Amino acid sequence: MFLADAATQLAFDPGITPNEGGLPGLSVLKQVMGSLNLFGIIAIVGALAVSAGVWAWGHHSGGHQAEANGKKGVLVSAGAALLIGAANGIVAFFSGLGGQVH
Repeated sequence: MFLADAATQLAFDPGITPNEGGLPGLSVLKQVMGSLNLFGIIAIVGALAVSAGVWAWGHHSGGHQAEANGKKGVLVSAGAALLIGAANGIVAFFSGLGGQVH
């Protein structure tokens, strides 16, 4: 009987759901996160421009290491832009997926 009681306790649903107005300052936190998102996008644009310049310089000067580093920088910048742009969707997807676990 003890094992059945332990299984019942593991299956307990605390009933906690996200609450939009639960804490003060939520709107300020949203603005801060939006500003950080914009800052990240601007930084990525700069990193992409520098990486593309290094790639071009390495290609035209015969510097294979610089060319490879420029290519890596372009790919990393593109990946970072993809992740920052998709951050809301990724979090919403996994939050919805996690809400379906019972």
